[in-house]
Formats: sequence, C-alpha cells, structure tokens
Amino acid sequence: MGAKLFGTDGVRGQANSWPMTADVALRLGAAAGRYFRRDKQEHRVVIGKDTRLSGYMIEYALTAGFTSTGMNVFLLGPVPTPAIGYLTHSLRADVGVMISASHNPASDNGIKLFGPDGYKLSDEAEAGIARLLDEGTRLAAPENIGRAKRIEDARGRYVEYAKTTFPHRRRLEGLRIVLDCANGAAYRTAPEVLWELGAEVIAMGVEPDGFNINLDCGSTKPQAAARRVLETRADLGICLDGDADRVVLIDEQGRIADGDQFMGLIATRWAREGRLAGNTLVATVMSNLGLERHLEGQGIALKRTAVGDRYVVEAMRAGGHNLGGEQSGHIVMTDYATTGDGLIGALQFLAAMVETGERASRLAQVFEPVPQKLINVRFAKGKDPMGSDAVQSAMAAAEKLLGGDGRLLVRPSGTEPMIRVMAEALNPAVLDQVMDAVVGAVRQES
Repeated sequence: MGAKLFGTDGVRGQANSWPMTADVALRLGAAAGRYFRRDKQEHRVVIGKDTRLSGYMIEYALTAGFTSTGMNVFLLGPVPTPAIGYLTHSLRADVGVMISASHNPASDNGIKLFGPDGYKLSDEAEAGIARLLDEGTRLAAPENIGRAKRIEDARGRYVEYAKTTFPHRRRLEGLRIVLDCANGAAYRTAPEVLWELGAEVIAMGVEPDGFNINLDCGSTKPQAAARRVLETRADLGICLDGDADRVVLIDEQGRIADGDQFMGLIATRWAREGRLAGNTLVATVMSNLGLERHLEGQGIALKRTAVGDRYVVEAMRAGGHNLGGEQSGHIVMTDYATTGDGLIGALQFLAAMVETGERASRLAQVFEPVPQKLINVRFAKGKDPMGSDAVQSAMAAAEKLLGGDGRLLVRPSGTEPMIRVMAEALNPAVLDQVMDAVVGAVRQES
C-alpha cells in the first residue's frame, strides 16, 4: 500500500475513502514518526490544517499515530501551508504536516509532509516512510508515548514573519485591496497582514463552514473578486487558494494576471537589482511561451521542470536559484519561504507598486501571452487514456502540425483521475484544430 500512497504532492484523495481515511492517517503518522525518531532525544512534529470538515478526523488520527511512536505533537490549527514550512524550522521540529487538498473541493483532503529544514520531503524520504508503512512500525513503550499540545499563537508567529518580507519602512496606506481567501487556511492571517501594513482590506472568502473552501472563490475562481475590484474601485485584487500556497492577481481594470505574469515581473526586477540568483527563473512545462520569449529578451534564462511545485523547488535548490513557480500561482521565493506562498508573493507585488508608484495594470501585464488552451478530461476507473494508440497518434499529428510555432503537453494529473491537455500556438486556428483533435481522442478513451 505504501508504495502507491504518495502522489506528486503528498497523499490526496476523497475524504473518508482510501487513502484519506482515519486508519491510513494513523498508520502514516506512526510510520513517519518512526522514520524521523531515530534516537532517544525529544522529537517534535507540527501539524496544521485548512478549513475542511474532514481536517479534524485526519488531524486526530495523525496525532495518535505520531504520539504512539514517541513523537511530541504541536497542533497549530488552521494555518497556510507555507506557515508549516516556516514553523517546522522555527520550532526545531523533525517533521511538519499540512492537512489540505489545496485548491480541490471540500470533499477531498490531503497530507503534505515537510522535513526539519521546512522543505517538502524528497522522494527518498517518502519511499522510506512507505516501506515502514508496509512493514509495520514499532510502538513506543508506555512511558515514552508522546504528548500533544496546541500552539495558540501559531497564526500570530506567521503573521509577524510575513510582514518582515515587505520592505522596511514601507506601508500600504492609500491602497484599497480586495482579498479573496477562498474560505481557506488564510482567512484570518492574510487580512491581518495587509491591514497591519496599512491597507484598506475588502475581504472575501473569510467565512469557512467546513464545506465552502474553494467554492466559487479563490485563485481557481477569481471572477467574483474581479467584479468586486471594479465595484469598489480597488487598486488590486488578491486571490489565494484553500491552503494559501498560490496566488492570482487582479489589476484595477478587473483583468486577471496569472503566475507567469507575476514571475515575469519579479524576475525582471530582481535581475536589474542583481538579486536573481544565477540570472535564472525556474518554471514548469506549463508556463507560457510568451514568458520564455520575454525572459530571453531580458537576458534571463528559463529552466523548465515537470508540473508540481515540489519539482520547481528541487530544481531551484539543485541549481542555487531563488525564484521559481507555476502558471497556476505557486510562487516560490527561497529568500523568504521554503514553498509556494501566496501571501508573501502578493506582498512582493505590492512592494513593486509602492516602490514604483505604478498601477497594477502596468505591472501585471509584463508580456503578451502566446495563445494557450488547457482542457481537463476526467477518465473512469480502470481506463488508461495515455496508453491508447489513438491518443498517441493524435498527439503525434498535433505536434507535427504545430512545428516550431507552438507546444503540446498531455499529462495525467498527479492528484485526480484526469488528463490535462495543454497546447500553445501562434496561430489561434491551429491551436483550436490541435485541441479539438487531441481532446477528442482522449475523451473517446476515457
């Protein structure tokens, strides 16, 4: 079971169904506890969560598993995923856990594991935990069972740290900001940070009820926030996802800017200031060809990785780079955080607004995107669209048609039973033709 448990971003699935059951969470906690508890010293784990109802069930099951192997557990309550990376390191913990399915609906949940350095676990560490999960774990003696304790000021610690990433002696006074927290983990932290820095905050998605996380709001559904920006004549809209590790921005004209535009802006600014390590941006294969061409014009290299912020971070650490991310809004700035951080990313954009005096519409439209389409095709259990000869044939024909004037990417999701089809082409008619052919083939085999 363990070998199949971990996906591209920890463990994820529908709540109360394998693998997101209390039983699996308990066994995973015990296996991870045994993996990290290798001597008789005190060992700690921090556990945070987003606002899903199932988070309580998973939290208590993980706590039982960790304490059964002698780990002391610090329970943080609802906090953003990047806060787990920060507090795992700050509290000198051996492992950190975030209970969240990110941008997925409330019916899903997930478990993300972080090492003592605050970074997500490597494939090697996950494989080690998976082996222990299959083999069974040795429990602690009665006198060595771990303790569990709630850390009441965890949110405040992260709030104070996030503010330190904003330029010293700068404030957000005079700026009106629409902030959509997706009824998720940052529903209290993000408004507090922006307000304490002086902004007028118009908050949305700050009334979680256990079921409404990401529901028609947040970074995957920014349209409501865009309307609110126009209605209130706000200077900027900020949309976070359920665990606040990604961000989508909206300018004062109601236009939505994705992670590519953000990375283009920050990479250009940091390169001019001599802050861009290796003069390189790390992004995934999903990032727009327009971003790549913009960076080339600025003399900045683009290093592409597989989809997933963990792969972006791995490439950044291997190459000594300090800026990377995904088109979806995962922005990783290792000068400030060990994982994607939507709030800290938004603060860097706001810093650019304050320091340049420019409006969001000038800063958020860095390059002209090459026409791009993304269509997700869900497939039935037992199906394997990617293994179909018809799909492979359609892909080969599409790539030949695109030639050197576009790109095609067809891949299975790492978190859902879904095939993601993305294509780019300078000619919109060719783009439509390619997408129709490939998506049609995938649907026939789904």
